[in-house]
Amino acid sequence: MLVFPSYRDNPFLNLLQLAPRADGFRVQAAHTYDDLVSQAAALETGDVVHLHWTTPILQQAKTAGDASRRLDQMDALIRQLCTRGVRLVWTVHNRLPHELAFRDLEIRLMQLVADSADTIHIMAPHTPDALADIVQLNPQRIRVIPHPSYEGVYDSALTRDDARDAFELAKRDRAVLFLGQIRPYKGVDALVSAASAASDARGDDLVLMLGGAVKEITRDEFSASLPSSLRTIAHLEFVPDADIARWFRSADVAVFPYRAILNSGSVHLAATFHVPVILPGDPRLRAQFGDERWVRFFDTERPAESIAELLAEDELFSDVDGADFERFLAPISPWDISRDYAALLRELTADSPAALSA
Repeated sequence: MLVFPSYRDNPFLNLLQLAPRADGFRVQAAHTYDDLVSQAAALETGDVVHLHWTTPILQQAKTAGDASRRLDQMDALIRQLCTRGVRLVWTVHNRLPHELAFRDLEIRLMQLVADSADTIHIMAPHTPDALADIVQLNPQRIRVIPHPSYEGVYDSALTRDDARDAFELAKRDRAVLFLGQIRPYKGVDALVSAASAASDARGDDLVLMLGGAVKEITRDEFSASLPSSLRTIAHLEFVPDADIARWFRSADVAVFPYRAILNSGSVHLAATFHVPVILPGDPRLRAQFGDERWVRFFDTERPAESIAELLAEDELFSDVDGADFERFLAPISPWDISRDYAALLRELTADSPAALSA
């Protein structure tokens, strides 16, 4: 099986591949577009190409002409793979890439992949509807395998008290967390405004925690946008895996003020640490998470004001307990999700042992 793009430090990919590796599937990693083209040439009947994010194919091309040539090359490559009996799986992670220099070409690529894939893996039932205005997904080729939790991935021995002591948080402090890359589409500016307004309303017990590298603007520019009156703990660079638990164990609530979202592993990461979340009030997200007591939604028409109102609530998530999270997490343990994925691969390769080691 050839996985593209394969990132060694991506926990989602590592979790998904647990059961297939245990079952004897050989997993090859293609990191760049050139890797994909060269390694795919050696695939045979019964092999599988699993395509995840499409961004490196066209959006990392230097020019529109280069992107167009890559699209033609992918068309020819996919046809060749189909002729040789190689199976294609596509996991739909995003509605469109976040870095989108060549939109029309990207949509053509996505439709090409959707039309050619033997299986279209989606993680949320609303995905076909969310993509309907740009790409048509054949319902007969769709397989729903949810996003796994992160149980067992990060340090879980760290106590909440120790984590909060490390950040010098008092028991009365309400720690509001955003962890991840700080980019315009993620709406962190709205969260900063909301936290500042909620702090003014509540007093000095609200602390905004920001962990993640700043992209598309400079770190200095972003730092300058943080109000001096708002208590802020900011680590404006990549947060290593070894430190993820400390941030989440410290938090009272995680806010994901995204302007655009299809799937977010951050929600599952927060749930794994039993941290309630605030999400955009998108109808599809409400359908997916609306029954979860640990999820609240903000008004996307007035994000800063709506998030501020939620953060100012004295009893925010006061009725949530561990059982609420465990009900959500129980069906999506990493091993169970990986086993479902392995079952899919076995179906696709049932007529050939090529994907399995000897």
